[in-house]
Parts: sequence; structure tokens; C-alpha cells
Amino acid sequence: MNNLCIYKQLGLLILICQLISYGSMAQSHTQPWKDVSYASDTLVGHRMDIYLPSSGEGPFPIVMIIYGSAWFGNDRKDNSYKILGEPLLNAGFAVAAINHRSSREAIFPAQIHDVKAAVRFLRANADQYQLDTSFVAVAGSSSGGHLSAFLGTSGGVKMYSLGNATVSLEGNRGDFNEVSSAVDAVVDWFGPTDFQAMDSCNSDMNHKAPDSPESTFIGGPIQENDLRCALANPITYIDAHDPPFLILHGDADPLVPHCQSELLYKALQQRGVESELIIVPGAKHGPGLFESEYFRKMTTFLKNAQETKKSNMSGK
Repeated sequence: MNNLCIYKQLGLLILICQLISYGSMAQSHTQPWKDVSYASDTLVGHRMDIYLPSSGEGPFPIVMIIYGSAWFGNDRKDNSYKILGEPLLNAGFAVAAINHRSSREAIFPAQIHDVKAAVRFLRANADQYQLDTSFVAVAGSSSGGHLSAFLGTSGGVKMYSLGNATVSLEGNRGDFNEVSSAVDAVVDWFGPTDFQAMDSCNSDMNHKAPDSPESTFIGGPIQENDLRCALANPITYIDAHDPPFLILHGDADPLVPHCQSELLYKALQQRGVESELIIVPGAKHGPGLFESEYFRKMTTFLKNAQETKKSNMSGK
């Protein structure tokens, strides 16, 4: 059985367990806006759903959520909503669940361009959707965690060069290219970071395989593409001005080893970025982590980040 089949079987089992656990929760939102195109085109991968809390006065601070799919999925926004949406809405945040193009449609940095376009769209259309753009955060799991971390560390970085390789990070998707794509806080649920280090700690798959999620994402085997791996690593772009991070990972994760989050946390700490790492003993790729205790940690972190930004803006 090849590497991709193993990943699909493990991922499908985890996803089924997650959706059974969270799909039956009561919905705490008003009538949502569904399948909004954030890039002014007809691609499924450029759609988002926007939900508002059912109580409270708008405009509402925003958390954009990004699903995990090993970057293979282009239409799984419902999955991220069923897992992360309810606790965020209950905490008073508007939720924007987004799609992005799959790595089979377009390789890195296409997905970065997509998530940045989605942030720009939310900022530019805040009045229409009752959104408060004084606080825009992002949360995602697995590959969605990677994209969330990338948004956090690459804010304001339009182009970047390493050696003889240059990547455009901002892109020009959508109609609002002059609007900021920066975010104010990041919640990274077990996202990968340094692809070439993924096999250095426990994992049930061979990440160096030419058909691995990471190799597919960058467009070639990771062991033959040092520069592209570095450019796809959110750690590369960290500086002291990055927003606060909350990182959650299970030490029994069979797909994305927890050393990936430890590397990110260490780099954030070294550069003076406010950050917290929670390693959960026995937790796997979602199971053991997607529980009320850790959802509360997410919402508490986001509320604290919002209050800190508000205080800083008022000069207190």
C-alpha cells in the first residue's frame, strides 16, 4: 500500500470520528452567507461561508478557519466549521470558513495566495457582513494549521528570495489587492512547518515519498527541493512584529509529528513573538485535541489577543 493510500485511510477515519462528534451540536449562528466567492471567480476553491453569532450586537470580530486536508481538498469548509465553528460563535466571534485550491490544482504558493485573498475580502466587505476588522484572526488544523501559521508570519511580505529562488507570497487574487492580508492572532492546530524534518520524529508515513502531501504541495520530492521547502515553511518569515500564536499538538499524532510545532514555537520564542505551545499527551491527529478543554483555550487566547490589541490601539 503506498504512502498516499495510508494517509487517506488514516485521515478518513479521523475525519469520520470528528464529524460524528461535532456534527450534532446545536447551531449558534444566524442565517449564514454560503458559497461567497472571495476571489471574484467561479472556482469551488475560492468560496467561503460567513456565520454570525445568534446573540450579541455586531459588528463582530472575525476568525477565519481553514480545514485540514493535506492540501488535497478544495471544498471542505463545512468540515472546519463543524469542528471549530461552534465554540468560536459561542464566544462571540464571526466565523468565515474558507475553501482553497488543492495541491492537485495548483502547487505552492497558490494556497497562500488564496488564504490571503480571503482575508482581504473580509476586510474590504466588512460592512456588508457585519464584521469588525479591528480584530481578524485565523485558526486551522493540520494543513490548515500550516496555512494559518503562514498567514501569521508572512504578513506584509509580498516577495521573498532564498538563493536563486523567489516566491510571490501575496498574489493578486480577487478585487482587493490594496487591502491588508495581515492577521491579528493565530491558532495552529498541529500544522506542519519544516517538511524536511517531519521524518526525524515519530510518524506513521514517509513524508519524503514523491507522492507525500508535502512533496505534492511543493511540486516535487521534498528531499530534492531544499529551497522550495524553506520557502513553504512559515518559520522562514518570522519576525518580532508577528501576531500572537497559540499552538496545539498531540504527542501521539501519527501524521504530523509534534516536533513540527516545537520547531515553530522555538523560532517564535527566539524572535520575541508572544506564543504558547500546548502538547497534549496521548492526543492524535484531532482525537484527544478537539475537546471542550482545548476549544476553551482557543477562545480564551483569542479574546485575550483581542483585548490586548484594543488596549494597544487606545494607547493604554
